Amino acid sequence: MGTTYASLDQRLRTFIAEQPVFFVATAPLSGDGHVNLSPKGRSGTLLVLDEHTVAYLDFGGSHAETIAHLRENSRITLMWCAFTGPPKVLRVHGRGTPVFRDDPRFTELIERFGDADAPALRAIIVVAAERISDSCGFAVPFMDYREERDLHARHFARKSDEEFAAYCEKKEHIATSIDDLPGLPLPLPPRG
Repeated sequence: MGTTYASLDQRLRTFIAEQPVFFVATAPLSGDGHVNLSPKGRSGTLLVLDEHTVAYLDFGGSHAETIAHLRENSRITLMWCAFTGPPKVLRVHGRGTPVFRDDPRFTELIERFGDADAPALRAIIVVAAERISDSCGFAVPFMDYREERDLHARHFARKSDEEFAAYCEKKEHIATSIDDLPGLPLPLPPRG
């Protein structure tokens, strides 16, 4: 039986911190637009900022569908599954805001992520929770976590910030989504 929570209490924060991967879902307003679902998992790239707010780092390397959907309508759902221990699925439904590199809030927010800051960072996604709930997770399989993949970090560590900005300019579905919604504002502002 599922439970709805008034806030992200310490027990839920501990659960979130223990999960090596989470999923992000967004959709455009158009009924024939594409729903987007993305896995996220680099260690330290998601923080619970307070009882009703989470934030995660958005890195380049793929399309900018999440950013485009948030710019259009701000709807977002984050989900964590327990692949070990007691079965649980936790969802945070809310409103997301992409905080871009030239936003005055960016510097203050990025400092909270410490060592998780890395090359190819495009934005920080801040999510204001509107509904926090869990469900049983009885059908979620047990899976063993081995280690982080470092391919993304190593690949983009070889690029200067200027080279990363040029990469964003050339890559398809960065400035506009697959549904032609405005995506990442380009040219990409330099890191402060």
